[in-house]
Amino acid sequence: MERHQIHYGNKIIDFLIERKNVKNVNLNIRPDMTIHVSAHEKVPLSFIYDFVKSKGEWIVKNVKNFEDVLPNKQSEREYVSGESFKYLGKQYRLRVQKAKDKQTVKYFRGFIYLYVHDPHNFQRKEKLMDGWYREKALKVFSESLDKMSMLVKKYGVEKPSLDLRVMKARWGSALLGSNTILLNTELIKAPKHCIDYVIVHELIHFKYNDHSENFYKMLYSLMPDWEKRKAILDEEIVKDL
Repeated sequence: MERHQIHYGNKIIDFLIERKNVKNVNLNIRPDMTIHVSAHEKVPLSFIYDFVKSKGEWIVKNVKNFEDVLPNKQSEREYVSGESFKYLGKQYRLRVQKAKDKQTVKYFRGFIYLYVHDPHNFQRKEKLMDGWYREKALKVFSESLDKMSMLVKKYGVEKPSLDLRVMKARWGSALLGSNTILLNTELIKAPKHCIDYVIVHELIHFKYNDHSENFYKMLYSLMPDWEKRKAILDEEIVKDL
């Protein structure tokens, strides 16, 4: 990859260029705020510079969104009644209540209820919420993986194993060596159709371990509206994490 930069207004936009066998010039902002551009080796550098500059307003807006993501916003959580938590693309208000017996988390009627013995114990509340998110993520992701695996089966891609982890720079990763899809637990805050997109994206990597023309042909074939789903993740979900 080559590192480049352009001036946009009073800002400097740094970006990485990767030469690949792709038809279009593609631009992607990672959650770690690095900007990646992929283009065929025959595309002139001047064209790429103009392309990045044309996306300047969008880049500046979305980099600002990523600046507020992990880990800083997570540390602002107080786990008190009234706080807003996202789950499957919807916002739920938290209600902290003193538990009579079992400490647990439930959600219904637009609220997430956090039952805890000591409502002032931040660590315990945080652990309960993290555990609840992980439990829900494992269930929802597994169901999506079952469904999306059926789409790629005809391409010779068998259903891989599933593993979860909190990740700062990506939604998922295909671990070809261990035949495993690794997903970011934060993805549970996205709508189900966006979760499906991330999973099918990673499944295709078991067929094409790159972002080549063949990769995108297969992605468009299986999910023609994938760009809309990705835009929701990048523009709506990330800023609310």
